[in-house]
Amino acid sequence: MGALRFAKYEGLGNDFLVVDTKSEGEVSEASAAKLCDRRRGVGGDGVLLVSPPSSAANRARMRVINADGSVPEMCGNGLRCVALHLATAGAAPTEPTEFTVETDAGPKVCVVAPDGGGGAEITIDMGVVSVTGETSITIDDRTFAFVTADAGNPHAIYTGPFTRADAERFGHALATHPSFPRGSNIELVAQTSPTRAEVLVWERGVGITLACGTGACATARVLTSLGRSPFDEEITIELLGGPLAIRVARDGRVRMRGPARLAFEGVVNA
Repeated sequence: MGALRFAKYEGLGNDFLVVDTKSEGEVSEASAAKLCDRRRGVGGDGVLLVSPPSSAANRARMRVINADGSVPEMCGNGLRCVALHLATAGAAPTEPTEFTVETDAGPKVCVVAPDGGGGAEITIDMGVVSVTGETSITIDDRTFAFVTADAGNPHAIYTGPFTRADAERFGHALATHPSFPRGSNIELVAQTSPTRAEVLVWERGVGITLACGTGACATARVLTSLGRSPFDEEITIELLGGPLAIRVARDGRVRMRGPARLAFEGVVNA
């Protein structure tokens, strides 16, 4: 493929290589996995391909390739990074701007507001997040009772007691369990108040991750459906990399607000 120009962005420590392409086929899944290798490549949780939209009403299209080469339907933190990339083209944003980005989970409206420090606070209308059911999975000596949700990609939310060691031991087996035909992102949730919860995420195709935007949205949606959190108020989802502010409407429509930042730009042989 030759020299590939990229921009490295991060949202709460969730880091991505953003690549402008005329065609999504310019970067294969295998090439993306090599680029994400933190020892032999650039390093990242995924590659975000930004290409022309199918509709002139939209700003661009985003395709996500995970660090292992798998292709998820959606990535909330990644979309915030792409929104910042589109709004600034590498320069610090100076005023709020709004546009729509096409994703495999449908078009998403993004509002990019400068934070005064060279990054931005991005609010995204994530659309309706659906609570899809309940399931229990037993692995070895542990049973996890999940509430499942669809935020454009699949999530399973567990609100029982857990430790990080549980995520390390059971995360991959849970995310790839036959109960989840497409696999699932796993959210382990410790709710500290009606409007705050600490969430540890095992992200499908990545592993334990510092932040997961769709996981935060799915968690807040499940907590409101269970009556544990209020509708139409910001719920702080505290991830390993920092907090996201999530607001859930009574019809299930979710808005996510959080930061993104350009780390560096470069060229790599790929």
